[in-house]
Amino acid sequence: MEAQAQGLLETEPLQGRDEDTVASADFSSMLSEEEKEELKAELVQLEDEITTLRQVLSAKERHLVEIKQKLGMNLMNELKQNFSKSWHDVQTSTAYKKTHETLSHAGQKATAAFSNVGTAISKKFGDMRSHSIGYSIRHSISMPAMRNSPTFKSFEERVETTVTSLKVFFRRRRYEEAKEE
Repeated sequence: MEAQAQGLLETEPLQGRDEDTVASADFSSMLSEEEKEELKAELVQLEDEITTLRQVLSAKERHLVEIKQKLGMNLMNELKQNFSKSWHDVQTSTAYKKTHETLSHAGQKATAAFSNVGTAISKKFGDMRSHSIGYSIRHSISMPAMRNSPTFKSFEERVETTVTSLKVFFRRRRYEEAKEE
């Protein structure tokens, strides 16, 4: 008996086929003639109100267009204003500011790294010139010998350190941004 009662009182939400069944059911036989007439009158009133609201909305939209034309506002001006406002909103957003700050900091680090590389290269060429007066670089030192020279090792270490620093910086930045989201 309890199994039958539970089967009648389902707690699951309606499925698509259940909704179709309910929609196709004829409940009009459950209503009295007076209730049917009241519902029909309410239906007509709602349809009239919807029609009136559509007409009012249409009239207000026409009035809006007229006012915009008088003010010299057209679609292109609106697009420009929307774009300007959107761009301003982007620039004042926290994400933009953080990204700008990060890229600026990365640019400074990259500039410093390239400056160090340039200095090391200049120094190396200066060292090579002073050691090989009258000879070209190709004749004065072989590539394997140059790779094993203290100057090249120092240059190589500086580049590796700079690259590692940049990698760590960007990893930390991504980690911080992911944590904030």
